[in-house]
Amino acid sequence: MRNKPTAVWTLERWEQLFENLRRCVLSAESDKVAWLRVAAAARLVLKTYSTSFFLVTRFLPTAKRRQVDVIYAAVRYPDELVDTFGPSGLNAEQRLDSWSNGYTAALGTTHLRETVAKGVNPFLAAFVEVIRRNIIPHGYYCDFLGAMRCDLQPSSFTTLTSLIDEYVYGSAVVVGYFLTYVYGASTPGNFSRATSCAKNLGIALQLTNFARDIYDDQLRGRLYVPQDVLAATGALHTKTGTVAHQAALADARRQLAHIAEDYYERATSALDAYSVDSRIAIKACINVYRQLNMMILTSSNVLPKRYSVPVHQKFLALPASKYWRLPLAYMGWL
Repeated sequence: MRNKPTAVWTLERWEQLFENLRRCVLSAESDKVAWLRVAAAARLVLKTYSTSFFLVTRFLPTAKRRQVDVIYAAVRYPDELVDTFGPSGLNAEQRLDSWSNGYTAALGTTHLRETVAKGVNPFLAAFVEVIRRNIIPHGYYCDFLGAMRCDLQPSSFTTLTSLIDEYVYGSAVVVGYFLTYVYGASTPGNFSRATSCAKNLGIALQLTNFARDIYDDQLRGRLYVPQDVLAATGALHTKTGTVAHQAALADARRQLAHIAEDYYERATSALDAYSVDSRIAIKACINVYRQLNMMILTSSNVLPKRYSVPVHQKFLALPASKYWRLPLAYMGWL
């Protein structure tokens, strides 16, 4: 039996980061300096919470990489509220409402330091800067926060289509859209293909995450597996905690990974739609997460195990000609 998932950072650690960052922003001599300070803090969040995504995004040009770091921080904290702190008794809904109100307030300002001075969280203020720079539709982040609210009151999904439309779109696809606006398309006419690629990749990554976290989510009272998949594998009709249920759940996990493979293929076939300077990072992302997906897909293990790709295997999925960037990244230069 797995223990309940524990926090990477405590809520107090997050709040301390927010307060220190607020002071740094307000003491900055310009919005440019303030932006760089928030981007550096966002980089720390990404490095702490996702080794894989941290590695692959180091292959982006500096300006794009900093914006991606900020996007990650803006989605990581709300996700932590509902996934980690919500189940522990924290009033996650109230904090999520406050965060959402901060986003609305930030949209009504024009400068980073001004936004933070009005009480908006520095990560939200910087995220809205990313939205302004790239002309990203404001509603995408509202869709993301809506998906986070769904986590507070988990529901079941009858089919894969309902899972994607009712949850994955908000939790993953729109995040892919944020990134696409920053990555850029190879030509203006290819932007639609790039967003389609982002949608397929977002679905693939989310299905892989669902498969990896299937037992952790169960401990949180959630199960992001369509009811028809659970019925087909027998997980819907076996008693929770029994050997038969674990075996059926393992089958369902492999089925999710199998579906994810198709979406990875679709995303890979459209990489040329992105700007040349972003393709290495996107391809590396697909390669690294696909390794995890294949581990799940080919495993015969029925025990409640959470799979992860060893660091040396992640390196093998990265472009060898760019390995020199990795030590620089860990020294804080990228």
